[in-house]
Amino acid sequence: MKSLLIPVKNLQPSDRIAMYALLQNHFQGITWDGFQMDLERKNWVLLLRDETSNALKGFSTLMLCQKTFLGEKISVVYSGDTIVDPSAWSSTTLPRSWIAAINFLRQHYAENKLYWLLICSGFRTYRFLPTFWQDFYPRYDVTTPADVTNLMVSLAREYYGSLYQETTGIVHFPHPQILCEALIEIPTGRQSNPHIQFFEEKNPGYRLGDELVCLTEINYDNLTRAGKRMWESESSLQFVQDCVLI
Repeated sequence: MKSLLIPVKNLQPSDRIAMYALLQNHFQGITWDGFQMDLERKNWVLLLRDETSNALKGFSTLMLCQKTFLGEKISVVYSGDTIVDPSAWSSTTLPRSWIAAINFLRQHYAENKLYWLLICSGFRTYRFLPTFWQDFYPRYDVTTPADVTNLMVSLAREYYGSLYQETTGIVHFPHPQILCEALIEIPTGRQSNPHIQFFEEKNPGYRLGDELVCLTEINYDNLTRAGKRMWESESSLQFVQDCVLI
């Protein structure tokens, strides 16, 4: 598997078509206009391609921007559409490449503290947080600190507007993307995981496409042991024309 970090403006039409097809294969409620609208609100895309066939196996869209919160300048990464074909689930390419991509963006474009605002309609996406980050919110075992709540609410309210429900921490889209049945159900044996239990309780409408807003700070000291392995793994970034080869 190989990974490419590309500015949205440099995506080829064939990239967009392949991304849309991959989403359609795994979500219900996908429309071309909705896909394009979400993509145009982002400025970077991480593409995962098969090393041999060059077929698209996954992608994640990102928006990196600068904000001022309570007088402090911060940088924020908003995650957008993200999907990995089940045939590539055994690979660590997505987390390794995603963390490498974020580290690249942090070094070259971010200012001051960098936060990641993530919305989750699937437990696998939520599980990305406890696997790779020490402090993240919301979570089952720690009450979200007031300053984190205030930042999360401010960012979510600004980006999602009235679609964000502050009392529940949920974004409810009028035309949600709903994971296909095979991917949305929590497998037997995983329901007892406290993080997954919390996700299911906190986002009871996830089967209908509701998204739970989450926040973490991106820095090395906040990584778990697994996250640090990804951060430190061999990942030579190469500039190739208009993209970064990871």
